[in-house]
Amino acid sequence: MSALPLDPALIRAEFPAFREPSLEGWAFFENAGGSYTSRHVLERLDRYYRATKVQPYGFYPASREAGQAMDEAHRRIGQALNVGADWIHFGPSTSANTYTLGHAFAGWLKPGEAIVVTNQDHEANSGAWRRLADRGIVVREWRVDPETGHLDTADLDKLLDSRVRAVCFPHASNIVGEINPVAEIAQKAKSYGAVTVVDGVSYAPHGLPDLLALGCDVYLFSAYKVYGPHQGIMAIRPSPAAELPNQGHFFNDTQPRKRLVPAGPDHAQIAASAGIADYLERVAELAGDGVEGATPFRRAHAAMRSQEVALLAPLLDYLRTRNTVRLIGPTDPSQRAPTVSLALSELAVTAADRLAKHKIMAGGGHFYAWRLLEGLGISPGHGVLRLSFTHYTTPEEVDRLIRALDEELK
Repeated sequence: MSALPLDPALIRAEFPAFREPSLEGWAFFENAGGSYTSRHVLERLDRYYRATKVQPYGFYPASREAGQAMDEAHRRIGQALNVGADWIHFGPSTSANTYTLGHAFAGWLKPGEAIVVTNQDHEANSGAWRRLADRGIVVREWRVDPETGHLDTADLDKLLDSRVRAVCFPHASNIVGEINPVAEIAQKAKSYGAVTVVDGVSYAPHGLPDLLALGCDVYLFSAYKVYGPHQGIMAIRPSPAAELPNQGHFFNDTQPRKRLVPAGPDHAQIAASAGIADYLERVAELAGDGVEGATPFRRAHAAMRSQEVALLAPLLDYLRTRNTVRLIGPTDPSQRAPTVSLALSELAVTAADRLAKHKIMAGGGHFYAWRLLEGLGISPGHGVLRLSFTHYTTPEEVDRLIRALDEELK
């Protein structure tokens, strides 16, 4: 294994879960379903509930502090993504945020106009857009390679024309793991006047991206998969956000944060989300001068990706030797996130259950990527075994996983 830019012991010291007695001895390989929460987030959440659990933006000190904490979260998450605070919208989940966004697009698009969706997506970033067909919108599907799950940009070229108003796709699939070329896709869409809506849920835990560099118009991800609370975060370029019809109360039409988030937000969790940025700055500090980047957030991204590539390499090397296992996605660790899905002869849930006997936490199922599994010729009911980790995983845990797989996968 290559040298690691981050000391796992120092990283894990930032997560109370690694000191929790009930979790001792367990190796966590189901991070694609949600990561552990950093102490920075928990400290902010505790502070909010203890001192400012009141209506925010009022006229007394606790209320003013509560509003300031929420404002800071918008600013800090925007800073981490290299965009302004006016891009940032918090909602109850990415699924809910995408559903609301799709409803807003339904009032913006005209019958006969087109959108492009993929069959590589989690259903949250597919179903909401496909429903627009009921409104007379033409839905064009960008399909994966049935063997590898790869999305070929040459196939996208065949779907683009002047009628296309939006291209909706994942930064990385929660099954395939391959990192899609967002900047290239965004440029192609822009050349036809289309906006890009990127599901970043399965990529963001591995380093929040620079959205200005990517060039996309909408980027959605889940804070609870990025070491934070159970909130969905939408980063939306202000110009298209202003064009979309108001989805909130009519009297909030002039308040950008409320137009696309109709439900009352969880004030405490929004405030706590600033801790995500705090944690990423800590990662950059621990990485030291060993990684490059113009800001702490870019350095954290580089360190986390480098760490994960090194950890992923021995697992992929091992899986290449197993002829009875179908690995979904690239075998090159630099081309993918550390979300590794395996198609097995047995039911995926059975394999996950057997791994639990080795104190390996893994998942089995379709993971809301029903259309993708069908596109790969895999029954969604049969599912895949999914092994997902992040930069806080240790080399010893990867070795344990390989030994368990070698014993249990026949």
